[in-house]
Amino acid sequence: MSPGADAGAGPGADFASRVVEVVESIPAGRVMTYGSIAAVLGSRASRAVGQVMAYAGSELPWWRVIRASGHAPRDHESRALEMYRVEGTPLRWSRAGAFRVDLERASWEP
Repeated sequence: MSPGADAGAGPGADFASRVVEVVESIPAGRVMTYGSIAAVLGSRASRAVGQVMAYAGSELPWWRVIRASGHAPRDHESRALEMYRVEGTPLRWSRAGAFRVDLERASWEP
């Protein structure tokens, strides 16, 4: 994907459509962080990526977009875990039973 003139723009229509394009390209079992999506678009606006996901996320493979810590989107952990298991996404487990995505093995870059 080659960044266009508006790649560094905020959450405008062009930025949003480019976020959607990147999210749709993430393969099953792989993930990107909000920040890595912004970086691919030539931006540092990870929060703007989050805003796009809040509006369009239900139509997208939203569970493949995670926090920089490797944790699933807030308040969607259970549903995300189901999808991670179906797709074989590499996970790491804590002794307390909490999970996060193993970023070293699951990160993807278009």
